[in-house]
Amino acid sequence: MAPPSIPPSALHAVQTRLIAGAVASDAGEAIVTELCEGLIAAGIPLWRFSLSVPAIDPLLRGMSLAWRRGEGLALFPAMHGPEGEKSYTGSPIAWLKDNDREVVRWRLEGAEAPDLPLLAELRAAGATDYLLHLVGFAPGNAIEGVGLSFATDRAGGFTPEELDALSGLVPTIALVTAKLTVSHTLREVSSTYLGPAAAARVLSGETRRGQSTVVPAAILLVDLRGFTALADRDDPLKVVGWLDEHFDALGEPVRRHGGEILKFLGDGFLAVFSRADSDAPACPACAGALAAAKEALARNDELNADRRRQGLPTLEADIVLHFGPVVYGNVGTDRRLDFTVIGRAVNEASRIERLCDALDRPLLISDAFAGRCAAPLTEIGAFELRGIERAQRVWTLRQG
Repeated sequence: MAPPSIPPSALHAVQTRLIAGAVASDAGEAIVTELCEGLIAAGIPLWRFSLSVPAIDPLLRGMSLAWRRGEGLALFPAMHGPEGEKSYTGSPIAWLKDNDREVVRWRLEGAEAPDLPLLAELRAAGATDYLLHLVGFAPGNAIEGVGLSFATDRAGGFTPEELDALSGLVPTIALVTAKLTVSHTLREVSSTYLGPAAAARVLSGETRRGQSTVVPAAILLVDLRGFTALADRDDPLKVVGWLDEHFDALGEPVRRHGGEILKFLGDGFLAVFSRADSDAPACPACAGALAAAKEALARNDELNADRRRQGLPTLEADIVLHFGPVVYGNVGTDRRLDFTVIGRAVNEASRIERLCDALDRPLLISDAFAGRCAAPLTEIGAFELRGIERAQRVWTLRQG
C-alpha cells in the first residue's frame, strides 16, 4: 500500500509555525523539536533530522544539532584542532563540498552510499534513506551556510512526494537557521571580546558614548614580570603562545570566583568584581577577588614549574587588589568604543602594581581593599604614588 499523500495545508502549517517560532524566540532547540514533530504529524516518516553550522568561536569550529525520533535532541560541538578537522573531513557535508554539490540523496538499504562514518552509524541504527541539503549564506564571514539532513527508517525510504516536500521546506529552515545562528554568534562574539556582563549591557542597548554608571567594585590587576625581555629575545609566535598559557592560568580563577576580565593590557589584564552588596562590611566582591588572586598565583606557579622541567622560559605574575568606585560603560570615539572601567581607583591600582617589583611581592593589597577583607593581612608600609595626593598604605597576605 502506498503511503498517504501529504496535505499541502499540513506543510504550510509547519512552515508557518517555524517562522513564527524564530521571530518570537532564539530557543533553537524548541524550534527544531517543533519542526520535527510537525513533519511527523504532516505524514512524513522522519526518523532523524540535523542541522550543522560553522561557528565564530575561540573553542568551536562548528556545531550540529540532531533530533532523533523517540530520543529528542542532542548537541554535537566540533572543536578546533586535529580531532575537529578529522570529524569534518569524514562528514557528508565535506563530501558534498568536495564534490561541488548542494544536495544529495543516499539510499542506505543498498550499497550506493559512500563509506562515511555517519552513514555507517545511521545504517546500523536502522536508517534506510538520507537526504542532505547544503545552503549557502551571504558571504563575508566564517558562517558560510548550513547543512540540513533528513533520514527515515521506513522500508523503501522516502517517496518522491516526501522528498519534494522536504526540499520545499529547506529554504525556510535555512532562513530560520541563519537568524538563530546570527543571534547566537552575536551573543558569543560579544561575550568573548567584551566579557559576559559587559556584552549583556551592550546587547541590551547601551551602545552610545557616555552611557556609563558609577559602581563600587573590587579591582584585580595582573602584570607578568619580565615579559618585555622575553618578547625581545624569543620567537614572537612562541611568546604569544606562552602568554596565552599564563592568561589561562590567571584568568580562569577570576571567572570562577565571580569576576570579569574587562581588558587585556599587553602582558596583563584588568578584572572587576562588582556586586550590588559590594559596600557591605563583609564584602563578597573582595572575598571573590582575593580567592581568585590566591588561586591565580598558585596556578601560575604550577605552570612555571612545568615550564622549568621542559627547559622553557617562565613568567612571574604580580597582582594588585584594590577597591573603589569605577565608571563602567562606553568610552572612546563616536564610532569606536570600548566598554570598560575607568576612574581614580583604576589609576591607583596601576600605581600600586609598580611597587610589586620594587618590594618583590607578587600580591599587594590597597588600604581600601584591606578594610573590606576578612583575611589576615600584614601591612608593608605607606608609599608615595605618582599622581596620588596622599601616601597609600599597602598590605599583603600574612604568612603562616
